[in-house]
Formats: sequence, C-alpha cells, structure tokens
Amino acid sequence: MPDLIHWTLSTPQMLGALLAGYLCGSIPFGLILTRMAGLGDVRKIGSGNIGATNVLRTGNKKIAALTLLADALKGTVPVIAAQQLLGLEAALIAGLGAFLGHLYPVWLKFKGGKGVATYLGVLLGLAPVIVPVFAVVWLGMAKLFRYSSLAALTAAVAVPAALYLFGRPEVGSLFVVLSLITILKHHENISRLIAGTEGRIGDKG
Repeated sequence: MPDLIHWTLSTPQMLGALLAGYLCGSIPFGLILTRMAGLGDVRKIGSGNIGATNVLRTGNKKIAALTLLADALKGTVPVIAAQQLLGLEAALIAGLGAFLGHLYPVWLKFKGGKGVATYLGVLLGLAPVIVPVFAVVWLGMAKLFRYSSLAALTAAVAVPAALYLFGRPEVGSLFVVLSLITILKHHENISRLIAGTEGRIGDKG
C-alpha cells in the first residue's frame, strides 16, 4: 500500500482527512442510542462492547439495527467526503481514521468497539461492489455457526482477497491493514472460540 504515514505528513489536507475521519469514527453511537432509549450503559452488559452485537443483548433489535447503521455510516461519510474534496488518497486516509476512531474513541478513554460495522462502512464508501462479498460471507457464517465474531473474522479475510481479485489493489492494501487490526482486536473472541465459550448471536448474557 502507498505509504500512509508519508501521505499523512505530506500535506495538511491529508492530516485533516485523517483527523476528520477519526473524529467521525469516534462517535460512540451504541452508547448514545442505548442511553437515549433508556437501556442504560451498554458497556455494563454482555461483552461490554459498544457495537451493535452487544447492543442486541439489551433485547432491543431496533436500537441494535440503528447502531449498526450509524456505525457503518461513520465510516462511509468521511470516505465519500474526502474522495469528493481531495481524491482517493485522502479517502483511504479518512477511512483508516474512521476505523481507528471507532476502535479508540477519544471520548471513551480510547476504549471502543471491534470496528466491524465501520469496516463495512469504509468498504461501502471505497468499493461498494465488494459489499455483497462481505455480506454473503458474514451472513453465511453467522447462519451456520451463530458466532458474530467468527462471521466477522471470515469476512475480514475474504474482503482483501476480493478487492485484489476485482482489480482494486490500492483499496485492497488498505483493507489488508484493517483486516489485520480486526483480527487482532478479536483475539479474546478467538480464544473463546477455541475454548468453546464464545457467546452466540442472540445471547443476552
């Protein structure tokens, strides 16, 4: 992948794209929406995560769906804005920033979610043709095994491969990085999957 650090330091515009993406990605919609709905602090239930999967453990499917949508859009919006204003390089930088913002939000002492919805949102902004690949793999694995983490990990492996196969190596290189970070962020889930103690989709505990 072209040197992201070089891009970031090369111009104020690239640094601005990174910062704007980060700030957008760091908005904790899962926490905000659950509190607005009177469901309390989502960080105190289930996995303690602020993402849609843990929000679903509140039993409120509507709020979980809204969280999923909002977390995806905070990846899509800065990417599209950056591409329109500054071009593809800035869009890649903004996408990286949005993804990192969700994982490490400044508002929550850098303790965020796993980033899957925002990952999908960045993909939607940069290469919408690959979104069905993510969706089919995620839904297929989720239906077969009912593990959200396993579905996400499998989709994260499939996406970069699909991007290279479809002739989008510049975007594929970014998603190699995002996928590696996603896998690292799921290390506890991987341990639980191996041990057979990972929670399944729909579990409330």
